Amino acid sequence: MMRGRLREGALLFPGISWLFVFFAAPLAIIFVVSLGQRDAYGGAVLDKGLSFANYLRALEPSFLPTVANSLKYATATTLLAIGISYPIAYWISRHGGRRKGLLLILVMLPFWTSWVIRTYAWMIILRDNGVLNGVLQATGITHDPLILLNTDFAVVLGMTYGFLPFSILPLYVSIDRVDVSVVAAARDLYSSPGQAFRHVTLPLTMPGVIAASLLTFIPAIGDFVTPDILGGAQTTTIAKVIQSLFLSARDWPFGAALGFLLILATVIGTVSTLRILRAEVIG
Repeated sequence: MMRGRLREGALLFPGISWLFVFFAAPLAIIFVVSLGQRDAYGGAVLDKGLSFANYLRALEPSFLPTVANSLKYATATTLLAIGISYPIAYWISRHGGRRKGLLLILVMLPFWTSWVIRTYAWMIILRDNGVLNGVLQATGITHDPLILLNTDFAVVLGMTYGFLPFSILPLYVSIDRVDVSVVAAARDLYSSPGQAFRHVTLPLTMPGVIAASLLTFIPAIGDFVTPDILGGAQTTTIAKVIQSLFLSARDWPFGAALGFLLILATVIGTVSTLRILRAEVIG
């Protein structure tokens, strides 16, 4: 019994150590910095006493529109990514055949390019004299260039493209685990293809949908590169505010407080969702 526990502890130790060094310890540092005060150079001063003044400032109603924008972009990105990823993952799983590995590599291929470069590529595509407007005008669909860049549409489009692999991969795993004979049994019981999908395939792949939603929503709500490049200066998100506080405004304690609250809200939301998922799956 004792040897078994020691072996289990030895197996868990690397993972726990990794989480402590790269998650718990930095999070603790951020929390301590958030309790300090801003000095003349923008850093954090801790010897004047610790307080929650930065958190009270972060909870002011003036930040509600910024938080709402972040939630709007992240939610729209998640829904759009799931809607696009599910058919792709389903086709790879059911019709990929021997090419499944190659198709999955193609899905992950964008990760081999810098996120910033890919975002700038979308800026070239969406600007007034860009590729998309050029095609629309050349085909006679529009006569004047459409305003696509520096809009909510551009932000959601860029974020959806960037986080699409985060949705496809867990959905593929979930769909690939569904036994085809179960769907065939539903069809034998006179279910239409749509009914078999709604009542068999979709419920069985719901854990994958939840996982894909979390893996898309969490990085989307913390993305500041895409809203900054494709949304312009008028686009405000909580991640952009935090980035500005650290790099431009030089207010590290307040930026740390906003960052800690964002991480805390994300962790609480994720744990709550996983508990609901566990209750649905295990019962």
